[in-house]
Amino acid sequence: MNCYEAIDLMGDAIEGTLSPEDREGLDDHFAECPACRTYMDQLRLTCQALGHLPGPGETGDPRADLIAKFKQEFRNRG
Repeated sequence: MNCYEAIDLMGDAIEGTLSPEDREGLDDHFAECPACRTYMDQLRLTCQALGHLPGPGETGDPRADLIAKFKQEFRNRG
């Protein structure tokens, strides 16, 4: 699997909808490609942070909330 193929599968991997064969291929690629591992980590972090933003009509500053969530996630990883 090359990087382009791996990137195409990352969204499905985050959603948990990959076939076992695709999951194995993606895991094999990650074992050999630190750039794609980093990109996948960034996608996961972004999805987690976006999931904590207030919904429509809720109060709060979405930009400030997103920045705070990113800072919190990075602190938790360090």
